[in-house]
Amino acid sequence: MTQSTELQDFERMLAEVFTAGDDHRIGEVVDLDRSLWTTLAELGLTRLTGDESAGGSGAGWTEAALLLAAAGRAAAAVPVAEHDLLAGWLLEQAGLPVDDGLRTAAVLDTDGHARYVPWARDADAIVVLWRGTGGWSVADVPRDRVELTEAVNLAAEPRDHVRVDLSSLAGTAVSDAVADQVRYRGALARVLLSAGAMDRILELVVEHTTARVQFGRALGKFQAVQALVSELAAEAALARAAADAAVDAVVERGFDDAATRFEVAAAVSCAGHAAGKVARNAHQALGAIGFTMEHELHRHANRILSWRSEFGPLASWDAELLERAAASGDVWSLLTGGSA
Repeated sequence: MTQSTELQDFERMLAEVFTAGDDHRIGEVVDLDRSLWTTLAELGLTRLTGDESAGGSGAGWTEAALLLAAAGRAAAAVPVAEHDLLAGWLLEQAGLPVDDGLRTAAVLDTDGHARYVPWARDADAIVVLWRGTGGWSVADVPRDRVELTEAVNLAAEPRDHVRVDLSSLAGTAVSDAVADQVRYRGALARVLLSAGAMDRILELVVEHTTARVQFGRALGKFQAVQALVSELAAEAALARAAADAAVDAVVERGFDDAATRFEVAAAVSCAGHAAGKVARNAHQALGAIGFTMEHELHRHANRILSWRSEFGPLASWDAELLERAAASGDVWSLLTGGSA
């Protein structure tokens, strides 16, 4: 993805806004970084892709990709994807008002339940999507009307179980296409966050293997360590390239296009499989220090291992890739960005 001067300036600004990770320790629940959230709001980044007529900044997925990568790289404890790309987008699609309150999004089952909802405990409201007898509906539900059971993911990020009384909701109808997009939007957001986190993991590994000396020479001089680091770098680069290709497809053709969905599924698959190899090789390269509570590695490794299944199991995305390839009858066109 070639960047203009404006995008390069935007990326440099993001690097200044996001610091490189907090001091979160293993076993502690990640707290929302309200100070960072306030800063992002003041810069217009919490509603980066929102329509300008509704108080958003009017940017697109190209800019959102840079924001998410920066947040992933910094292990930022803020719901930039959930608030803007899911909750805010759903409200706009339903024609509902959007205020300055912090939001997350949840897809409810027929009983009004949703499991592992990101940042639900910290939200002012939860934008819920559910399918009733008349089709899909969206509602903006204040936090005090939601029954919540606190839970966390592998990285100790808030992922709460929620229940909403559907009989008390007056939802606004949305199309099947809108409901179908949520999974792809959320999955691509997680891929972009993961790509940023993998970049930081690679940086940590290179710094360690360059500076750490064993038997009179740097670890990076040993062939076995070089093999670990090169594989890690290749997997991180593959995840980044697949993410960039998916973003380009979204910008060019939108989420409803079959070829775009193939690109998104490919990106999720690449990043998901890369996550295991990146985490494994990083820990092997860093040795015992990488397992300590104080070291930064766990904040990124645990996140990429958690994120890869949050919008559907990795196996389901692999299966979708296979199904789309088989249905197309022209795999080469899919791989080269032709018609699906």
